[in-house]
Amino acid sequence: MKPKINFRGIADKIKKLVPRDFRLKPFLAAAGAFLFTLAVVMANMNAGSSGENPDEFEAGKVAERDVIAEHSFTYEDTEATRLKSEAQERLVPAVFHYSAKAAEDMQNNWKNFTVLAADHFNDTESEFIAAVRGAYPEYFSNIILSLFFRSPDRQKLLDQATQVFNKITDSGIFEMPPDESLERLNPDTAELIRSTGTRVERERVSYSSIYTLDKISSAVHDAAGSLASPESVTMIENLTEFFFAANVIFSQDETVARVMETRAKTEPVMNYIERGKKVIRKGFIITEEDMTELGVLNMSMQNDIRLIFSRVLLLLLVFSSLFFFCGKRIIGRDLRDQEVYLICILSALYISGTILTRSLTLSMNFVPVSLFIPTALVVMLIEILIHPRLALFLAIALPLGAYFSDAYDASSLILALVSGASASFVLQGAEKRMDLVKAGLIIAALNCVAIIAIMLGQGTEAAVYPGLIFWAAFNGIASGMLVFGFLPPLEQALSAATTFRLIELSDLNAPILRRLFTTAPGTYSHSIMVANLAETACQDIGANSFLARVGAYYHDIGKMENPQFFVENQTDVNPHDGLTPKHSVTILRNHVKLGVEKARQLKLPRDVMEIIADHHGNSIITWFYSKALKQQESSVKKTPVNPEDYSYQGSPPKSRESAVVMLADMTEAAVRTLDKPTQTKMETFVQELISAKMESGQLARSELTFRDMETIKQAFVRMLMSYNHSRIAYPKIDITKPPENDE
Repeated sequence: MKPKINFRGIADKIKKLVPRDFRLKPFLAAAGAFLFTLAVVMANMNAGSSGENPDEFEAGKVAERDVIAEHSFTYEDTEATRLKSEAQERLVPAVFHYSAKAAEDMQNNWKNFTVLAADHFNDTESEFIAAVRGAYPEYFSNIILSLFFRSPDRQKLLDQATQVFNKITDSGIFEMPPDESLERLNPDTAELIRSTGTRVERERVSYSSIYTLDKISSAVHDAAGSLASPESVTMIENLTEFFFAANVIFSQDETVARVMETRAKTEPVMNYIERGKKVIRKGFIITEEDMTELGVLNMSMQNDIRLIFSRVLLLLLVFSSLFFFCGKRIIGRDLRDQEVYLICILSALYISGTILTRSLTLSMNFVPVSLFIPTALVVMLIEILIHPRLALFLAIALPLGAYFSDAYDASSLILALVSGASASFVLQGAEKRMDLVKAGLIIAALNCVAIIAIMLGQGTEAAVYPGLIFWAAFNGIASGMLVFGFLPPLEQALSAATTFRLIELSDLNAPILRRLFTTAPGTYSHSIMVANLAETACQDIGANSFLARVGAYYHDIGKMENPQFFVENQTDVNPHDGLTPKHSVTILRNHVKLGVEKARQLKLPRDVMEIIADHHGNSIITWFYSKALKQQESSVKKTPVNPEDYSYQGSPPKSRESAVVMLADMTEAAVRTLDKPTQTKMETFVQELISAKMESGQLARSELTFRDMETIKQAFVRMLMSYNHSRIAYPKIDITKPPENDE
């Protein structure tokens, strides 16, 4: 029998490896956006990999069509590299070694001659000649020896010859190699190496200053100088010429090693062909250089596996950063699924759009591609719909993604970064949709500054300036205008609480609020007070005051169905008097469910709906719970009272704004029970209310700090004291009587 595979066990092991906060749908959305973008990148690379037929073109003929480089690439100019290498080799000197032993042998041989000559100075001329010729038969002629012997200063002449001989020997007599050995080396200087024990001396010597055996005559004359008379110099030359030998030897191995080292250090000459360059220009004569570039272009268009991996890794880096770092790490909360979908769609469309636009504008190499890409539009949508910090992150990440995909060059990247970064800041404090137009004008101005700076840096011709400046301005203005069209449907799709949407919802003349005013005036007044309290507190703690105000306006819209069951709308009759506590609780807590349903019908933002759903949390309805306990005590059956049956069925607030509305709702309702409130009494009472909510765990998930709690308490007390201030008693005046005249 075949062993059964435990698929459930395998699935459980896989689940343990997955982090608890991992969400599959957002991950699949990010993966899909990455794969879509990668497919566009690869398709664009394949479209440009067909190459050109080199047989169609020939050097010296006129090109019948253009050939445009669809990718930027660098290649080695082999001919220029060869010439550069040869030029570097021409700087390498030939290496010669000074032979101390050869110099010593020469000097010993000369010394023996001087001793022999001096010993026979007292002999007769014939005896002197015979002695010297016997020792050195091939060195001297009889005439030279006779003239030397007859010289009255022959000892002095011999000493002078010794000085000249030693001087020439010490400087060195070079043994030159064949001319072909020195043909590609430095023609002016050589390197002379002297080794003395452990000491090595290197010296650069000029070829014009060195002496070889065939230049001994010049060496003697240069060395003698003013040391002797011209006649003596001639005699010294005749005496010493046969004693000289080469003592500086050419080193073939070291010279070749120097040449090879120079070749290895010579960097190749690299030529850069920018994307969009016309390698072959229609109507122009094709040169050999053009044919070289065409051949390199064909080779480069064969997709290099390293280039493919590079694009994959860089794009993966961009989309991974979008998936893993967008959320709590940037905006302090987890992104909703719809928000992740929006970011993924915009990112994929942006990078893919840049690639396609680059292909369409390939011939306009001088125009930055980002001029035609609404970077500011994408950034402003993210800023309005999600968060400004996330918008700034995308303003950097998306242009880099386009740059990594080879859609942007450096100038396009700079312009896109300027446009995106400015878009992430210009909407701060915007409260009206008309502010989007102002933002577009500011972005247009900054785009113009950026494009002018880019053109100045590139040395662009003056005739190109007006056109590029126009497109830069149009890009910014169009981005601001396009937000008008995209924002409303995206607000609905994401159920986003944008500033513009919240301002619209804060209009007290809205039909739903007018209906609340007419059907439940007490609830309406209560909602207005809660809104003022919540807005002030959120302003003090740095939360979203607009969201808190709107959430407070709508938090009790569920009470419109049964307004008479809520104390703020009651006059003399309380319908709960005839109901059981459980029935009353069912009616009371049902207003939360009805409010959420009405919010969905009105398509209110999700954050507002969360405030409606969470403004009571899961707290106990204490009045009717206490009433149920009293009835249970007086009952014969003693049926236990379950606290959950008398609690709201919501969840504790998850945002600071929702928590503030909860506290404001509770405080505004409870403070009505205070009789003649003072500052101290009000502070103590509000602190007790907030502490009770904290102890019951209603604020545990709201991320409110203790400092926030204190700030909220002070804001509530300040507002409530201003509403409940005392007034002076006006005197009673009988208006039927005329005022008395003091006169």
